[in-house]
Amino acid sequence: MTNKKQPPAKPPTEAPAGPVGNPFLNAEFYNRMRDYTERDAAFSKELAAIAAAGAGKQSTDMRTAPSLQLLRAVVKKGQSLDVMLGRIVQGVELGLWEPWMSAFGIEIRGVNYAKPEQRNARLALDMSLACKVNSVFANAGIANWRSLVAEDCAQIQIDKPTEKSGAKVYAIFYLDAPGK
Repeated sequence: MTNKKQPPAKPPTEAPAGPVGNPFLNAEFYNRMRDYTERDAAFSKELAAIAAAGAGKQSTDMRTAPSLQLLRAVVKKGQSLDVMLGRIVQGVELGLWEPWMSAFGIEIRGVNYAKPEQRNARLALDMSLACKVNSVFANAGIANWRSLVAEDCAQIQIDKPTEKSGAKVYAIFYLDAPGK
């Protein structure tokens, strides 16, 4: 034994910088993973990454979210989603809002129906395995659309699977959100 003092232990040079990003945002990574992973397992892996990363909150208004640009152009029930969202904001055709949105797998979770005021609508886009909008993105070749939508939305809601139903995943967006 020596009487010399030992130098203090060096702190780790690399400390964790924060939450891990979602690797499924990279379309090439997603496609490579899909080459060797079944559909259900791929969904579970992407869902786990989305849950770990959380909502990106980059564009929380459904009318301007870049990840939903393709969806806003789709026409159902005689109207594009973009036109429908505009009518909700204007406060016209109140009785048609719910059926319009359900055609896209979007649920209105809360909305202000008063005519002269902002809608402050809270809209939930279904991102589950068998959701209505999956074919829209699949036909356009955007396989990792769930991860892209999760980056834009205000909140991610994941309902765990049960014996009778599979996992439900929702991306929460707003229209006329407070402060805009």
